[in-house]
Amino acid sequence: MGLENLKGNYDAIFSLGDLCLTSMQLQKNNLRNFSGVLDWMASPFMNQVNRLLENRFVGFFDEASLRIIGYASENIICVSDDGYHLVSNHDFHVHEGNSLQSLAGYHKVMEKYGRRIRRSLEKMESGQRTMFIRTEATFEDTAELVRVLRGLVKNDFEVLIVNHTDVPDLTERHWPIANVTVVEMPNFEKWNGNDHLWRKVFEGVSLTSAGPDEGESLLGPNQE
Repeated sequence: MGLENLKGNYDAIFSLGDLCLTSMQLQKNNLRNFSGVLDWMASPFMNQVNRLLENRFVGFFDEASLRIIGYASENIICVSDDGYHLVSNHDFHVHEGNSLQSLAGYHKVMEKYGRRIRRSLEKMESGQRTMFIRTEATFEDTAELVRVLRGLVKNDFEVLIVNHTDVPDLTERHWPIANVTVVEMPNFEKWNGNDHLWRKVFEGVSLTSAGPDEGESLLGPNQE
């Protein structure tokens, strides 16, 4: 599978981590029409993302699995979901009563994620064509992801894997997994230095519908 296979219209494009980079690039390229569950999460272990998807998000940020790490910034508490090894750096605001001792705003945060989970599952069920993007993935975890998605996604889907390595330019890799396109990008200044390469990857990719879903803002993580 190559970049040509990605071209066309999609009803939804999901970020599957591992950091905020994919959501940032989708936003820069006007390919983000709703807020996904993992958009602004750190999800370093893809096997745990696969497990989360296979479980249909059951247990996501369960209160019993939470661990307060510290301050993500002056006004936000960093929280780990040790059940799925996810980290939130953008949700638990100090002005909503969250502190290093307690997460008073937990239920408000989970109301937001409940909406995102329901929306994501509905789009996987109803979309005619869907794309999933993951940065930093192995062959084995990607093969498992495709297996899981076949049980979740009713219609056509594509998976884009973007690995950051020591390559000097955008480089395609060919993994023998159906519905999967793999590219490598330079690891140097990956947050902004590869914008032109992401634009190349997304050439010919569009959304069937654009604009925020259910009235939810599509600004950065601290504005949603």
